Amino acid sequence: MNYQETVHWMFHQLPMYQLQGASAYKKDLTNTLLLADYLGHPEEKLRCIHVAGTNGKGSTSHFLASVFQEAGYKVGLYTSPHLKDFRERIKINGEPISEAFVTDFIGKHRSFFEQHDMSFFEMSVGLAFDYFREAQIDIAIIEVGMGGRLDSTNIITPLLSVITNIGFDHTQFLGNTLSAIAAEKAGIIKQNIPVVVGEYTSETQPVFIRTAAEKHAKIYFASDLILDTYPSPLEGNYQLKNKKTVLQALRVMQNTTDFVIPEEAIQTGFWNVIQNTGLQGRWQQLGQTPTVICDTAHNKEGLLLVLEQVLSQEFEHLHIVLGMVNDKDLTQILPLFPKNAHYYFCKPNIPRGLEASLLQNEAAQFGLIGTVYASVSDAYKVALRLARAADFIFIGGSTFVVAEIL
Repeated sequence: MNYQETVHWMFHQLPMYQLQGASAYKKDLTNTLLLADYLGHPEEKLRCIHVAGTNGKGSTSHFLASVFQEAGYKVGLYTSPHLKDFRERIKINGEPISEAFVTDFIGKHRSFFEQHDMSFFEMSVGLAFDYFREAQIDIAIIEVGMGGRLDSTNIITPLLSVITNIGFDHTQFLGNTLSAIAAEKAGIIKQNIPVVVGEYTSETQPVFIRTAAEKHAKIYFASDLILDTYPSPLEGNYQLKNKKTVLQALRVMQNTTDFVIPEEAIQTGFWNVIQNTGLQGRWQQLGQTPTVICDTAHNKEGLLLVLEQVLSQEFEHLHIVLGMVNDKDLTQILPLFPKNAHYYFCKPNIPRGLEASLLQNEAAQFGLIGTVYASVSDAYKVALRLARAADFIFIGGSTFVVAEIL
């Protein structure tokens, strides 16, 4: 198989949560441990930082990778989901894994994957760990896919665990209370390994403190940090919290490991994060007259912050290109959106995409009025055509909507 055929096989022959939803979710680590053993436990050769959380874990992971790159290290970065190309998930110093490595890895091990019904995510994690081991990287920044305790990445023993925050997302898997979700995320806390918590509430903090105590893991709360000025091209207001989390993580790494992370590397790492890592889709500006912003926020807590920033902008009229996946609780999300905007409803082009007409009907219950379009691209084109120079266009609701625009 060539690269495109290989990726197509990975996406469509085996379960992939991003496409299929609940049917792709594995409830234990049996397969991942089986795969790790088959591959000769590549994860044991890696020095890692493990990053979990409801929101901000992608930005946090990219900030960390950028800083370590600026400090002169060879840095592996594993994140999910991707926006355009599968290879975005696995990078070394900002360079995506080669098509040849992906094709060779899948071709070599395909019969094992089929024999043991490996999921898309399990295969991807095995691929990343094998690639990082072969490249002999200095450090790997590993982002959790979903949850923590049962996530396929949770076979590593990191140098540091990071939990950005807790919010209501994937509640059908992780629980419907903040404390229950926190317990799943806290599953990445390891014996005697320090943990940094980005944000906490009165409901989640006791969970983190209790789990850390049980594991004899020293715990640090980044939100208590007083942050100096660290400029960055990532201009979403929510990045302030992510920066605190990253800075606290770096301070712990400076004090507990042999990594040398100069202050200059932190400054330049924050400033060069997009250039170093290729991060996209976080309050990303696509146009100026009219202003066009896209953001991958897709749950209540993330959208609340992004929409607050949208409404703080100066504009004459607001246009919102909106699409979602079909397993979101719309009664929690749609009330966050402003009524004084024109909506362009669309369906992201994946099996989990919510039909645009259904989204329009649900949105109307909350006073959000707009038109249905056949595709994300059509919706965006019409928004661009109708918007005037002083208007503002926001594109979001789903990672997959942003991916289609980019």
